[in-house]
Amino acid sequence: MNSKLNNNQIERYSRQIILKNIGILGQKKIIQSKVLIVGMGGLGCPAAELLTRAGVGTIGIVDIDKVDLSNIHRQSLFDIQDLKKFKVFVAKKKLKKINSKTKVDCYKILLNKHNCSKIIKKYDYIIDGTDNFETKFLINDFCKSLKKFLVTGAISKFDGQIFTFDFQDQKTPCIRNFFQEDTISDEILNCEHEGILGTVAGIIGSMQANEILKKILKIGKDLNSHILIIDLLNLNFRKVKFIKRR
Repeated sequence: MNSKLNNNQIERYSRQIILKNIGILGQKKIIQSKVLIVGMGGLGCPAAELLTRAGVGTIGIVDIDKVDLSNIHRQSLFDIQDLKKFKVFVAKKKLKKINSKTKVDCYKILLNKHNCSKIIKKYDYIIDGTDNFETKFLINDFCKSLKKFLVTGAISKFDGQIFTFDFQDQKTPCIRNFFQEDTISDEILNCEHEGILGTVAGIIGSMQANEILKKILKIGKDLNSHILIIDLLNLNFRKVKFIKRR
């Protein structure tokens, strides 16, 4: 791509470029980056929107579902006109209106062990916005084998959790070191069973996007080896360390 930002790009991203930790060079890194978002729900929608606004050059979005009326209170890219339409196609249309220069790849599929590697290997950074542990473990395992940077989010009721995994570092623990596969239930991630305040989804999805941008820019601290647990009802924030098991 062109090594210089044009006048339109400089004006569009001026409030980011002025930050001393970003500047012109940082904005170029954002524009050259490739991010995959798995799940276009309460987490994936705000993450995709904010990364598009930030200028990420390529975003992949994975989801097989159609927009349902119960989605609209927390899935910020959808409105009443989108009911019964496939989420990835609606999201792409909305994202292109926000930033026509961002390339949006749609995957209207259910991610599985047969297609996961082929998709993930195309991207540098991965966001897990899914709502079931089977898919979370699948994404985790392929990101680990392909040495990708992964940000995993989970929400329920008034609570959110965020993990970051930099699998370039072989000492990095993975989600299997925190959750035991045989002792967990998808109900704790399922908004239909547990309920969710819409703002919680927006906050956690936004924080996932923030962790991706920090990694692209190589600034700040990450959550590697920790989980950030957020209780937005009582405004309690905790970081809990966990270790890689042999």
